[in-house]
Amino acid sequence: MDPSTRRGDTMNMQIRPAHRWAKALLSIVLGCVAASPSLRAQGYAADQPIGATAQQKPSYLAHAGISQRLGQPLPLSAVFTDETGRTGPLRSWLHHKPIVMAEVYYSCGMLCPQVQHGLATGLANTTLTAGKDYQVLIFSIDTMDKPAAAVEQKKTFLSEAGWTNNPAAANAVHFLTSDQASIDAITAATGFNYVRVPGPDGKMDQFAHSSVIMFATPDGILSKYLAGIDYPARDLRMALLQAGDKKISNPVDLLILYCCSYNPAIGRYSVSILRILAVAGFVTLFILAGMIFLLTRKPKALIEAEARKIQQV
Repeated sequence: MDPSTRRGDTMNMQIRPAHRWAKALLSIVLGCVAASPSLRAQGYAADQPIGATAQQKPSYLAHAGISQRLGQPLPLSAVFTDETGRTGPLRSWLHHKPIVMAEVYYSCGMLCPQVQHGLATGLANTTLTAGKDYQVLIFSIDTMDKPAAAVEQKKTFLSEAGWTNNPAAANAVHFLTSDQASIDAITAATGFNYVRVPGPDGKMDQFAHSSVIMFATPDGILSKYLAGIDYPARDLRMALLQAGDKKISNPVDLLILYCCSYNPAIGRYSVSILRILAVAGFVTLFILAGMIFLLTRKPKALIEAEARKIQQV
């Protein structure tokens, strides 16, 4: 075989793999170009990282937040039914006590039980007494919930709070159900927005909503919101004391209330450093004044000796 022909065959063997790689690369590029319109149609964009769409907040949740209505009255004339089957206006469950309340639905298997558990355990750790110092109202936002379901929800709540054998506390906890008109009245008054969403079976029997508890004064005026599913006993106590207009507070509570401030934007209490420094400065001045008084005060024996010398003269 001619050497030049042999060299040509060798070059062709080297070119063929390279040609196949080039064709493969070109196919990938053309495939990406062809797929880009369909990706954009599904919500993907070249300037977004992979998974960005999955991380975006679903649009329906934009209508399931909280609009705080601090200072607004509750719909005291709205009619509800408690776990015992007693029906009446909302005012009949106030009993001239501060109120802590939550809005849930009883068939919820995720967020609502966590809210109720956090509230029950938090209240159990305060030094306040249910019935004597405050009332607990749990509203259902689902018209399908009835008193029979409310009975089971209350049993769970009392068990988590350790109040199963505490009749006084049990009488202060009420699970309320009602029709859509009264549900709309309480959710509108409290700014509790929710949307109905499909469950795993496709049925529209689930609700998207925020996790929050609310406080109202004895006359039914909204005073505080606490967000999340974990409610520290300290925050619950301060919120109830403030809702009760400090009528059940003591000097220690007043000092704690002064040193902590409520942030409505996050629904939490936080320590106020400036107020703590002010209290510390006042205590320091009081101690210094006491020390100066004691140091400049003459001993009683010296005063008596000086008095005897004057008498002798």
